[in-house]
Amino acid sequence: MADKEKKPKKRIRKLLDKYRLVILNENTFEERLSFKLTRLNVFVMGSLMAVFFISITYLIIALTPLREYIPGYSSTALKKKATELSYKTDSLQQVIVLNDRYYNSIKKVLTGDVSTVEFNRDSIINAVKTEAREVDLAPIAEDSLLREKVDKEDKYNLFESATSATNFVLFPPVNGAISETYKPKEKHYAVDVTVAKDTPIKATADGVVIFAEWTASTGYVIILEHSHGLISIYKHCSALTKVQGDLVKSGEVIATAGNTGELSTGPHLHFELWNDGYPINPTNFIDFK
Repeated sequence: MADKEKKPKKRIRKLLDKYRLVILNENTFEERLSFKLTRLNVFVMGSLMAVFFISITYLIIALTPLREYIPGYSSTALKKKATELSYKTDSLQQVIVLNDRYYNSIKKVLTGDVSTVEFNRDSIINAVKTEAREVDLAPIAEDSLLREKVDKEDKYNLFESATSATNFVLFPPVNGAISETYKPKEKHYAVDVTVAKDTPIKATADGVVIFAEWTASTGYVIILEHSHGLISIYKHCSALTKVQGDLVKSGEVIATAGNTGELSTGPHLHFELWNDGYPINPTNFIDFK
């Protein structure tokens, strides 16, 4: 029992035994430095130094750009680029959805797979006039003063640019006899106008070309988008003089009449008018004679 009690005491005593670390000049054996150490001191100092270096290393990796060079850590530039790509992807998805809706609408217009709504020109004009009556057009004091000032400035202006109060007018694309009238019940949402081959086809109003291609059933087709939600379609053309994206003026030549496509029975123009996705009878707005 006495031997067993002495062993732990010896171990503790060894930890506290003092040692001297001496640094000597190898040639002259001159003592330069000396340190008194114990095993316990060496263990404690070593532990503290290890904790210190581990902490410093962790802070360098966590708080400085050096962590980008360590496998497993992503770089700041990569994160920024990934965020930008995420935003761009979301924007592209929205654009794709809008384009899909737009192309589906164009496809329905080309195939005629839409519901019909009868438009009456007189009813549209009366509705506009009724809305105008409901608006209070009485000028306020500031408006009267502004009008008086403008009148004085333009009193001697030889190039007065007063706009005319004309309504929205549609230009006849061609002049000729109507061989097939507008028949929505038979899904013929157009008028067929008989003309000679290579007769110039003109734009019915100012607009932009949104489609100008060849189709097997209707030959060369050109579609214009105008203001007020209006779309005009010209089919069975022999040639097109405009391409997609071109801006056109009212009365400008956009194609020539022909007899192209499987559904054509002779030289003529198949002309359609659409407003906000609904077909309109072109003869209510245009005189083809």
